[in-house]
Amino acid sequence: MQVLPIFDLVLFGGTGDLAMRKLLPALYRRAAAGQITKDSRIIGAARSELSQQEYLSQVEESCRKHVGADFDAKQWELFAQRVSYVKIDVHTESDFQALAEKLAGRENTIRVFFLSTAPDLFANICEGLAKANVCTANSRVVLEKPLGTDRQSADEINDRVGAMFNERQIFRIDHYLGKEAVQNLLALRFGNMLFEPLWRRGRIQHVQITVAEDLGVERRAQFYDQIGALRDMVQNHLLQLLCIIAMEPPATGDPDAMRDEKLKVLRALRPLRGRDVLTKTVRGQYKSGAANGAPVVGYLNEKDVPTDSTTETFVALKVEIDSWRWAGVPFYLRTGKRLQEKQSEIVITFEDVPHSIYDRPDDQHALNRLVIQLQPDEAITLSILAKSPGEGMRLKPADLSLDFSDVFKARPLDAYERLLMDVIKGTLTLFMRRDELDAAWAWIDPIREAWIQHDERPKSYTAGSWGPAAASSLLGRDGFAWRNEL
Repeated sequence: MQVLPIFDLVLFGGTGDLAMRKLLPALYRRAAAGQITKDSRIIGAARSELSQQEYLSQVEESCRKHVGADFDAKQWELFAQRVSYVKIDVHTESDFQALAEKLAGRENTIRVFFLSTAPDLFANICEGLAKANVCTANSRVVLEKPLGTDRQSADEINDRVGAMFNERQIFRIDHYLGKEAVQNLLALRFGNMLFEPLWRRGRIQHVQITVAEDLGVERRAQFYDQIGALRDMVQNHLLQLLCIIAMEPPATGDPDAMRDEKLKVLRALRPLRGRDVLTKTVRGQYKSGAANGAPVVGYLNEKDVPTDSTTETFVALKVEIDSWRWAGVPFYLRTGKRLQEKQSEIVITFEDVPHSIYDRPDDQHALNRLVIQLQPDEAITLSILAKSPGEGMRLKPADLSLDFSDVFKARPLDAYERLLMDVIKGTLTLFMRRDELDAAWAWIDPIREAWIQHDERPKSYTAGSWGPAAASSLLGRDGFAWRNEL
C-alpha cells in the first residue's frame, strides 16, 4: 500500500447523497488503513448553514452506516481531525474567499476539487475557484457523470473547465472502471495468454453487457427525468465496459496508451441513425409491479415525475464494431431500473465446436461462456462442457468459477476508494479523456434524435421483470437469448 502525499480535498456537494454514501466512507477506510497522512485535509463544501460539529455528526453517522462492522471509534476520532466544513453557494463569488482562507499557505500541497454536484454547476464552480486564486499547478478537478446532456453541452462544460485546468488536471470519473472485477477483466485480457487467441471474430459469437438495477428512481426523479437511461448509463458505464472488452492490447500501461485504444473502439462503433435505431434499440419505462416482494408504483406515479413523461428507464441496443477484430460480432447492451434483480455482468459467448461427436445439450446450452460478474458479487465464471457421470459420453454444462472473496481474503477496495487514491496520485488511466467523451456523445446523440424524429415512445414493462419483451426479440432475431433467459 502506497502512503499518499499530503493533500487537501475539497468536496463540493459535501452534504449530498454521493458524498455521504460513497465518498466520505471511502476516505475514512483509506485513512483507517494508514494510506492518508495526518496532515492531509478533507473539506466539505455545500450551501447549508452548518457548524463544524454539525457537519462532523452527519459524516460520522454516514460512515457508521456505510462502513458497517469495520467502523472503529478510535479511527473515527483520528479521521475527524482531518475533516472540516465551509459554506459555499457556488453562485456567490465572496463565498469562495472562505475556501481561499482555508487553503492559504498550502499552495505546494496537492489540491483536489471533487465536484459532486449537478453538471450545470461544474463551470461556475471552476470559475469561482479561479477568481479566488486557489487553482495551482498541483490542483486536480474531478467531474462526476453525466458530463452534459449531449455533445454540445459537454463541449461547453469542457471548454469552460478547460479554461481553468489543463487536460492532465481533469479527472472525468466513471466509478464502474474502479470496480475490482473490471480491474480483473484488464488483468485477464492483458496479463494472460490463454484468451488472447480467442478474443476475436470467428471465436466469439456475441457479447452481452447488462447493468440491471432493482431500485426505481428514488430521490433522483427530477434529475433522472431530464436524462433517462441512455444518457445516465449507456453513454458512460456501458460504453466504457464495451471499450475494455473490445480494445486492442495497449503497448504499455501508460494512461494515454490505454485511453488511446479505448478511443479507437468508440470511433469504430457503427453509427445508429434514422430507421436503424428503430430496429436496433429498445426503449422501456416501468409500470407498477413488485420489487423484493413488495408492491411498487410505476415510473409515472413516482414523486416529481410528470404524468406524461416519455423518459426511458430501460434501454437495450445491438451494437456493432467495424474493425478487423470484431467485424460481424454483435454486442448487446442492456440497462434499466426496477428490473428483476440487481445485476451487472459481461457475458462472452464463444462459437460452437465445428463438429460434435458426443451427445450434448441443445446449441444455446452447449456453448462456452465467460461471465464476468460485477455486482452484486464480483466473480469470473467459465462455462464448459464436461462428461456427465455414468456410462456413455453425454456432455453437460459445468462451471469453473473464481470467486474473489474466496480466493483473496483481503477486502477488495471499493470503486471510489481506488479512484480517489488515483486522483491524489495523479494516475489518469481509469478516467475519461476529453476526446473519449466527445466520441461517446457523437455516437449517442443520433440515437436520441431518431427516437424524437420517429416519435419512438418507451414500451411498458412490469416492475420486477427483465424489461420489455422487445428486448428479448432484439436477440431472438439473431438466434440468441439473454443469459437469464436460457
